Amino acid sequence: MLSYRHSFHAGNHADVLKHIVQLLILRSLKEKEKGFLYIDTHSGVGRYSLLSFESEKTGEYLEGVARLWERDDLPEDVAIYIDALKKINRSGKLKYYAGSPLLAVQQLREQDSAILTELHPNDFPLLRQEFAKVKNVQTKRENGFQQLKSALPPKERRGFVLIDPPYELKEDYELVVKAIEEGYKRFATGVYAIWYPVVLRQHTKRIVRGLIDTGIRKILQIELAVRPDSDQRGMTASGMIVINPPWQLEAQMKKILPYLTKVLVPEGTGSWTVEWITPE
Repeated sequence: MLSYRHSFHAGNHADVLKHIVQLLILRSLKEKEKGFLYIDTHSGVGRYSLLSFESEKTGEYLEGVARLWERDDLPEDVAIYIDALKKINRSGKLKYYAGSPLLAVQQLREQDSAILTELHPNDFPLLRQEFAKVKNVQTKRENGFQQLKSALPPKERRGFVLIDPPYELKEDYELVVKAIEEGYKRFATGVYAIWYPVVLRQHTKRIVRGLIDTGIRKILQIELAVRPDSDQRGMTASGMIVINPPWQLEAQMKKILPYLTKVLVPEGTGSWTVEWITPE
């Protein structure tokens, strides 16, 4: 089942949270001179037009990145995210959104590398075309979960794995846990980040319980809600679960999230949490 297309959702509140966390992790890795490997298990196309039929049909970016675009009071760690997007919007108008692979590749140095994986038959050619001329980036049409078995551990012994499946299938909630468990066995010092939607809270709890059962330590959960949990249709919140997070990430997100909640959810129905699933 490969019906999910991120083009309908690019730049929404969940992307804002995911990509700010992603950039903070990448910035932390770049504090050391030694190179690192970035792996994106479900890459999408890399770049999205916010003027496309898909984007205009949902308009989700209007309640996400668009609410940050022209503000002059951005916290430094949010400004870095907006500055990254301005690199592909040279006119100053918000026309394009950078997915996680493009944001990551922008950050790579000569000594760093990336593996970008996408299985969707329509999205992969676009992903491959986007990065065809970037020498330290590999694009692969493969199952992103399985990719971790062959790619880890990286020769650099430093790395960051982003896992953000569409959760079209209920088993995706178990597969992310299995992917972490497999990856961690091969590369216990790497940084792993799982993006998840909150549609039904019980599904999110399955991920958390599964990660606790692995016995892995140092797991941080970061979540931004736009409205309280509900049994009705639709995503009420999203989050990032980070294994081996950079030491400053907890404090950074506790500083950023009150601002994001205020700006992205002006209706006052939003909330946020930063908490350890398992401490060090």
